[in-house]
Amino acid sequence: MSFWLTLIGGLLATASTGVALGVALGLTGLTILHFFSNGATSLAIDAIWNVFNSFTLSAVPMFILLGEILLRSGISQKAYAAFSPLFRRVPGGLLHTNIAVCTLFGAVSGSSLSTAASVGLVAYPEMTNRGYDKDTITGSLAGGGTLGLLIPPSLSFLIYGALTETSIGRLFAAGIIPGLLAGLLFMAYLLVKSIRNPHIAPRDDTPVGFWLALRGFRQIWPLLALIFAVIGSIVAGFATPTEAAGVGVVLAVIISSIWGDLTFKKLIEAIYQSVLLFTSVGFLVLGATILAQSVSVLGIPQQILSTVADSGLGTYSVLLIVVLVYLVLGCFFDGLSLMIMTLPVVFPLLTGLGFDAIWIGVLITIVIEIGQITPPVGLNLSVLSALTNGQVSLGRVAVATVPYWVIHLFMIFILTLFPAIALFLPDLLF
Repeated sequence: MSFWLTLIGGLLATASTGVALGVALGLTGLTILHFFSNGATSLAIDAIWNVFNSFTLSAVPMFILLGEILLRSGISQKAYAAFSPLFRRVPGGLLHTNIAVCTLFGAVSGSSLSTAASVGLVAYPEMTNRGYDKDTITGSLAGGGTLGLLIPPSLSFLIYGALTETSIGRLFAAGIIPGLLAGLLFMAYLLVKSIRNPHIAPRDDTPVGFWLALRGFRQIWPLLALIFAVIGSIVAGFATPTEAAGVGVVLAVIISSIWGDLTFKKLIEAIYQSVLLFTSVGFLVLGATILAQSVSVLGIPQQILSTVADSGLGTYSVLLIVVLVYLVLGCFFDGLSLMIMTLPVVFPLLTGLGFDAIWIGVLITIVIEIGQITPPVGLNLSVLSALTNGQVSLGRVAVATVPYWVIHLFMIFILTLFPAIALFLPDLLF
């Protein structure tokens, strides 16, 4: 009991002072090591060195930089123009384009927030000028943006793999089918909604020939080739994530300079933002590593497993409790912070119950995606409300995003019933 009081009290006490979450996690871990492990705080140093010396973790800043370069290249406008003709005559029109382009940029940025922001900057003014319902527009962008964490390369998978020593290639492969399935479910919902309420998406009956629809893809084929080369080389085992990301950064600079509007100034901005983002993520990882070491040394995961076994709760009952805890905490923490903070306890608990480590990674990613569209902290909601210049309030964006929240819950349900949805490609390719 004293351990849990120290853990929870330490986190609350340090976090309430306004310090960074990484500091709160690290100080709590050091406190536990000092008072419960005979002052063995030096163990934290070894743990930090092992994690930050990991070749896997070195891929994270490279993928962040890759995404930042492409997001500043102006290719989002070309991608939107390329996909728009494909859905012109489908009920919902450009709403489907939002989901498709978010899926594409999910394979570029690896970040939910970046995906929603970059696509929203192009889509919102275009669609409002055409008379689309503003709430539906922002809802589709907030929901579609969550695909940035599930479609590889995903920061969630990279950090999860580094902290749990799980194969990044298998994680990337595991996210492909669930990511595409989620995108299709979003489109199905928009199709039904647009048929039932035609006023939310004005129809455009302009004929679109097959070659006209394909013509736009000539402008973005280098981007598509880059994505397939980077992700394909990792999934196929031809390159490590770090090697693929490094080559991808070089190719992204070349492609963005020739086909996009990348300038030297924008490149410097991309590098600067990448450093800031990785520093933030790295600080979280540092704190979580210290906390994980303190929890591991005391054998807390084994004690939790023993308690669960003695309680008589079934395996899936425990899983349900874990999901509910994530949903509640997702109201107060951003997704990556929540994942890093909880992995020291959740990962050994779920693997100890027999769940596959790759499947757990996909499940946790989907749950933290829900947090991205859950008020009051839901970052996708905030950024899209800001993009509308106050035309759509945060509350209205949150209400418009509820269907996507439900679809994510449905994804968790079907992944639990059919784990092969996530595990088929990793088992086939590795």
